[in-house]
Amino acid sequence: MNDPLATKPVIAKCEPSVIDVEADRLYSWCTCGFSQSQPFCDTAHRGRSTMKSLKLMFDKPQKVRFCQCKQTSTPPFCDRTHETLGEDDCNNK
Repeated sequence: MNDPLATKPVIAKCEPSVIDVEADRLYSWCTCGFSQSQPFCDTAHRGRSTMKSLKLMFDKPQKVRFCQCKQTSTPPFCDRTHETLGEDDCNNK
């Protein structure tokens, strides 16, 4: 029997990833948490999840705090939700 596809993200890491983004470059933020290239998508969701990456571009170079816990209410940006997660959720992440 095949495992059902994930419909909710898994926690990749309980801290943001601060990235210096470039203007007019396409970024693909991982929404599922399976990517080994966090915070960005490496297509690991294929066959494992119903979630798709979030594509975005920035109009100027800037530092961005990308969420890695995947629980943010402001995707793809960190809103510090990781600070409210339990130790069991963040253990070894």
